[in-house]
Amino acid sequence: MFEIYKETTYTGGYRVVYFTELQEHNKESEISQAMAGEHFYDGFIKNYRKEQAKEVISKILERLNSGEKVSPGEIERQLQPYAPS
Repeated sequence: MFEIYKETTYTGGYRVVYFTELQEHNKESEISQAMAGEHFYDGFIKNYRKEQAKEVISKILERLNSGEKVSPGEIERQLQPYAPS
């Protein structure tokens, strides 16, 4: 599971948190940052080919952080090959 959110306290940029990859040492701070931010999109990606899915998400974040409008529907379409069925 992951969430794309917009930071509201620091840079105002878009970030992603992969909840299933959090460790005990960073779990609380990462979840707190995500909860303090403005929710934009969340979803699940398969473990199989997850690195490719992360590359897609990274490119989406680059677009969002450069000011481009990206709809949640567009994100869903781009991630569809990596979503569990």
